Order: sequence, then C-alpha cells, then structure tokens
Amino acid sequence: MKRLIALCLTTFLAVSVAYADKSKGFFQESFGNYQDELKTAKQDGKDGVFVFFMMDECPFCDKMEKTILSQPDVQAYFKQHFSNFIFDIEGDVEVTDFMGKVKKQKEIAEKDFRVRATPVMIFFDLTGKPVARYTGATRNKEEMLLLGKFVVEKQYEKMTFEQYKRQAKE
Repeated sequence: MKRLIALCLTTFLAVSVAYADKSKGFFQESFGNYQDELKTAKQDGKDGVFVFFMMDECPFCDKMEKTILSQPDVQAYFKQHFSNFIFDIEGDVEVTDFMGKVKKQKEIAEKDFRVRATPVMIFFDLTGKPVARYTGATRNKEEMLLLGKFVVEKQYEKMTFEQYKRQAKE
C-alpha cells in the first residue's frame, strides 16, 4: 500500500512539474491536498485559489500556457492574489478536495465541477467555494488580467464577467 501511495504521489508531482515548466512557473506544486492548499492560501494572505482544469493534447490549454500564463505581468498578478494550481481532468491520481474527500482528479473534475471541455478556470474563495468560472481560453493577457481583477474585487457578487468586461471598456 505504501508503494502505491508513493507511486501515486510521484506521478502527481511529475505531472504537476511538467505543466508548471510549460507555463514557466505560473502554477504551484501541490501534494494533492486542497484543504491544506486553502490553509496555506489564507496564511499567505491570498484572495483565493485559482484552478486551471486541463487535459493533455488540448490545443487551447497549450495556447493559454504558452502565450498568456507565461506573461510576467499575468504571473505577478496571479501569484500576488491567488494560489494557482493545474488540474488534469483525465487524471487517475487521488487527491483530497476542498471538503476533505479523497477522489480521483477525473471524478472531481467531472462530477463535482462538470468539466467536460478544457480549459476551464475556476476561482475558489478561501472556504473552497467556487466563486467564478471561465470556460475556454481567454483572448489575450489583458482579458486574463481582467478576469483576475473581477474575482479580486468580488465583482462576481454583482454581475457576470461579460457585464464586467463591457463596463471596463466604457
């Protein structure tokens, strides 16, 4: 059993590191316990947790990682305000969700958050509650930064992101 746990942890870390390298340090490494990640985010004074749901061979995920999440100003803003994690929607690695339940990544993605296409970006508050969701790749880094600002300013309590974008253009 210990070998199986060690193998799962090693696999999870290898996948996390591979994707973290792809976007040049945007994502933090996780040991798969998102309850602990929430505690750390609180201790670090973050506004919440950002989770990038992806899958291998997703051209839109790849585009986001290479052209948007690799931008220094996007990285700086998101690192300042959020704990940032990548989540493989096809993953068989067991992780602990925000509520303390141990499940496979793909079960959490499909059953808990109904992620079927990628990328999906979900922002969670510091209690683990999803507060904003964006499906698909953002058009550019400006839209990504605006999405982050939308969450930091808690505008999701008043309006949709589309309304917020329209207001920002005025």
